[in-house]
Amino acid sequence: MEVTITTENFESYKNGSLPLVVDLWATWCGPCRMLAPIVSELASEYDGKIVVGKCDVEENEDIAMEFGVRNIPTLLFFKDGKLVDKFVGSAKKPALVEKFQALL
Repeated sequence: MEVTITTENFESYKNGSLPLVVDLWATWCGPCRMLAPIVSELASEYDGKIVVGKCDVEENEDIAMEFGVRNIPTLLFFKDGKLVDKFVGSAKKPALVEKFQALL
């Protein structure tokens, strides 16, 4: 299950007990729409192991700015409250599975 990441709840998810993957996207972004179904699948597959959140950069630009995100889609990977990896652009599922596995 995916959660919605906002400025208000970001810190609590980032510092939660489970690793966090944040998908930074926007409604007008074509590559973001291509990546979305893969991220949703992974959210289901890793439910209970990794929290997967969607963050609309138009509504939460301060999160994007904090992590120097200049291009979307960007996936941010957090473990123990710290950014441990970043992936920019679209990707096929096996590449993302590798990133998710590394987070565990």
